[in-house]
Amino acid sequence: MPAHVRKGDEVIVRSGDHKGKVGTVLHVDPDSQSVIVKGVNLRTKALKPTRNAPQGGVVTREAPIRMSKVAPVVDGKPTRVRFQTKPDGSKVRVAAGGGQVLGTVHGPRSKKP
Repeated sequence: MPAHVRKGDEVIVRSGDHKGKVGTVLHVDPDSQSVIVKGVNLRTKALKPTRNAPQGGVVTREAPIRMSKVAPVVDGKPTRVRFQTKPDGSKVRVAAGGGQVLGTVHGPRSKKP
């Protein structure tokens, strides 16, 4: 089954320490059911000096967050997602509240002879 969020979607965090923060999905991992959202769930990591980074230092980067804790944003509010199959066989993601199309899952299907 396709996920309700995709890379590039604007999402809001629904629960947890970062509740209410809005960001863009950078990466979706369907195997672990997690997403990485820009500017949300930031973690710092100390790096040892290496040949590539002789200074070492502290790096701040986004950590994964559960996919179920985020929802796409439509008109500034979180929304649930429905999937609709069009008459031509294409499948799209639709906002449950307003009916706005969020994106295409796959294009039209050709009928087998």
